[in-house]
Amino acid sequence: MNKLKGKIVVITGASSGIGRSTVLEFAKQEVKAIILVSRNKERLSQVESELSGKSESMIFACDISNNSEVLKMAREVLSVYDSVDILVNNAGIGILGKVADLSIEELESITKTNYFGMIYCTKAFLNSMLRKKNGHIINVASLAASFGIPGLAAYCGSKFAMLGFSESLQHELHGTGVRVTVVSPIGVKTNFFHHPSFGNKFKNKERFYLDPHNVSRAIIRACNSNRLEIVVPFYMRGGVWIKHTIPYLVNPIVGTSFRKIMDSEK
Repeated sequence: MNKLKGKIVVITGASSGIGRSTVLEFAKQEVKAIILVSRNKERLSQVESELSGKSESMIFACDISNNSEVLKMAREVLSVYDSVDILVNNAGIGILGKVADLSIEELESITKTNYFGMIYCTKAFLNSMLRKKNGHIINVASLAASFGIPGLAAYCGSKFAMLGFSESLQHELHGTGVRVTVVSPIGVKTNFFHHPSFGNKFKNKERFYLDPHNVSRAIIRACNSNRLEIVVPFYMRGGVWIKHTIPYLVNPIVGTSFRKIMDSEK
């Protein structure tokens, strides 16, 4: 039995990468409607055209780091659909650089998009889920939610915060019919690493990156799960366990290896 058939789904960061792949995966599940949200309207339109009418759709060029834009988008969605069943907070950005070298504006942009954007979208749709006593919030984090990585302090901080927020929210929503799940993948082949700050520093790591399809399938699995966090690939859960169990051994290894990447030529 397809439990997702007929559902209404909102996906942020839907114009490329994990978001685009997730849109197409939900269409395969015969959901009723998919609301595609991203800053780039042209790319959203391209993704929408790939649906080929398999599901109803709406597109919104919305900067989720701006709460006013999020509220406007949510009002329009809820004026058409009384509530949404699944919210996928997927939009995220990263800039590689040491905290001492990055501007406050750059640090804020990462935090506002990755963390506050997730909060804005959650707040915008949560009450409609609570009224219906049904819904699922899926927050796409990263393995960086468990590992502090040199050069990605703001990004890791936003993902640590996302995981903590999600765990707290899960406790608050107990018994309401609304669930929260975090999907935490390792590096993924997306536009994330295309930011000029990365240069070619992670080029030799690309063979370890996941295809976005691996993550989108995990998001579909998350829709039918009561778990707080799903790590992709699953065996990296062991790495998280080891890090939390013997951090005094793991942290120096992580620090040394990523400092070497930071200090390498672009």
